Amino acid sequence: MEKKYYVDIVINKEKLSNGGPVFVAHCLSLGIASQGKDTDEAVKNIKEAIELYLEEQPKKYDELLSDELPLFSVVEVTRSAKATCIVG
Repeated sequence: MEKKYYVDIVINKEKLSNGGPVFVAHCLSLGIASQGKDTDEAVKNIKEAIELYLEEQPKKYDELLSDELPLFSVVEVTRSAKATCIVG
């Protein structure tokens, strides 16, 4: 059976300097990012970036070996900077 490796991806909608939208995909576990004009393109581009990164840094696979998927959560924050609850 082939070993399984997992990386986390977070996508944020941001604004370009001209005010237009861009979707930035961050791979936190590898410290790399990519972007796209929509979420589908951002995912496609971050997958390509991950493949290229691991091709150049094969030792990073050892850090990614896990039997469990990464765990994510979203925390709601109020204007008074208080974390109110975990969403989802």
